[in-house]
Amino acid sequence: MPLSIPLLILFVIVVMLFPSALRVFREYERGVVFFLGRMQKVAGPGLVLLIPGLQKVVRVDLRTVVLEVPTQDVISRDNVSVRVSAVVYFRIMDAQRAVIEVENYLDATSQLAQTTLRSVLGKHQLDDMLSEREQLNADIQKAIDAQTASWGIKVSNVEIKQIDLTESMIRAMARQAEAERERRAKVIHAEGELQASQKLLEAASILAKEPHSLQLRYLETLTVIGADKNTTVIFPLPMDLLTHFLNKGKTEGS
Repeated sequence: MPLSIPLLILFVIVVMLFPSALRVFREYERGVVFFLGRMQKVAGPGLVLLIPGLQKVVRVDLRTVVLEVPTQDVISRDNVSVRVSAVVYFRIMDAQRAVIEVENYLDATSQLAQTTLRSVLGKHQLDDMLSEREQLNADIQKAIDAQTASWGIKVSNVEIKQIDLTESMIRAMARQAEAERERRAKVIHAEGELQASQKLLEAASILAKEPHSLQLRYLETLTVIGADKNTTVIFPLPMDLLTHFLNKGKTEGS
């Protein structure tokens, strides 16, 4: 009978500690096991048995994490102030390093993404931010991934979500775009005038070499104008057309 009491107490203790000795890890989870403070192993997935009081475990999720980067105030290389927001996709490749090498890998990655975003975009002009977003995404991803590699974290992608401009900057860009359209219109008009003048010069050169062509052109113009019966037009008659008749009259008179 005296032996039954210690056994009963031991049984109660085992029953109380048994739930805390079992851990179940899903397929996308791993457990970093510490024995008396020293890293022992990475366990999981499945059922893991721990020694209560001696072993501790840190659960790590290996799925891709979607990290929202808070809106950052960025000054571009051409001194334009913009507000930029982005999203970072990363996952833990080494659970042991993610737990041991950094205190809080999620917060550390978030802070690193914010500073890298400001640093990379600050080296580019506003036009590059708006037109070369894919290249900027790749540059930011490489910069963040180079730092998180030592934490066992792989940054797979970075996407700039939105670039917000101030109202004054929007108006300035609108004026610039309008001025650019006017410039292009004037250039096109000037090029048209130049081509027209070149063609007129070629036509004048041809007509100067062939006087009869000029007379035919003159008669054709009269025909076109004369088609409108309600219009009266007085044209001077070129003397070249009468030269033949004048010469003929002088010959007959003599």
